[in-house]
Amino acid sequence: MTVLGCSSLCLHAHRPHAFCSSEHLALAVFFYGSIIEISPWFDLLYSSQLISSLQLFKGLANMHVLLLKEPRDGESGPDPYIKELATHGHKATLIPVLSFKFVSLNTLSDKVNSINMGSLNFCIFCLQFKMSSFSQLFQPEKHGGLVFTSPRAVEAVQMCLEAEERREEWNSSVKEKWNSKSIYVVGKATAALVGSLGLKALGEDTGTADVLSRLIIEREDTNIPPLFFPCGSIKREVLPTALKGNGVPLETLTVYQTAEHPDLEKNLKNYFTEQGAPASVAFFSPSGVKFCLEAVRRLSGDRLTQIEFAAIGPTTRDAMTAEGLRVSCTAEKPTAEHLAAAIAKALQQPPAGRSA
Repeated sequence: MTVLGCSSLCLHAHRPHAFCSSEHLALAVFFYGSIIEISPWFDLLYSSQLISSLQLFKGLANMHVLLLKEPRDGESGPDPYIKELATHGHKATLIPVLSFKFVSLNTLSDKVNSINMGSLNFCIFCLQFKMSSFSQLFQPEKHGGLVFTSPRAVEAVQMCLEAEERREEWNSSVKEKWNSKSIYVVGKATAALVGSLGLKALGEDTGTADVLSRLIIEREDTNIPPLFFPCGSIKREVLPTALKGNGVPLETLTVYQTAEHPDLEKNLKNYFTEQGAPASVAFFSPSGVKFCLEAVRRLSGDRLTQIEFAAIGPTTRDAMTAEGLRVSCTAEKPTAEHLAAAIAKALQQPPAGRSA
């Protein structure tokens, strides 16, 4: 059996060896939280390599991973990224990076029948929602379809429906009018939220706005009414630019503003004070890189080069690389399963492979 690239560490069942203590056997059998079934007797081609390999086992098992992301709203149980990393034997901690202020919600509802909510501020799950003025949501006949590239944009629609008590109207007629058109999304999390509105999503496996734009261009004619695109204040221009360049009309509306989470610096400092530098740090957006990287570098100190930095996708990876950060791995798809697998693989590399 080859372990961690050490081809000379072999386990055999044919005879005992005096070096096989119960402590070493326990360490050899328990690895990444899984039981490996082996004979109680084994010998070693080079006994010194058993010591170093067991030390490596001990160091890699239950490594700490820092996830710089927001929790999944409305989901019970552990965050899926924490859960997936646990299956690989790693302990993950989640620190929220961003806060969101929802804006223009009355513009999203019907101009004629909208209720003037004035200014209503409240906080749920550390998100700040502001009801100002919003209109296109209840005018599907004016649009060729919907585009959602983030869960927050869908949450803005949910906020609009609840705040103006128009869920019944939405369910009885409006959602079916939208369902007669194309509803485009990026990612499974966004698709799930769109589904909760009773809408049928297309493109959940696209993963990025770039890939989604290609899907839209393939499906849509240039003579359709504009697609309606609720988005954030710091959205990337990949999708709007691609659609415009191919003659597909698009109408954008900023429905939330992104800012640094007010407790980010404090939470990062507490984590590094209590846990020390993690084995891996995962970024989930270019905004997360912008708001977190300086603090992570400062708090990591001389351990920075030993950290495996992970990206949820190519856009985030590019933002990390642009800041001079060495990216150890990028998730093949923006899912908990793919990111956890990528991080686990990166952490299996020998220490020499972890230098910057």
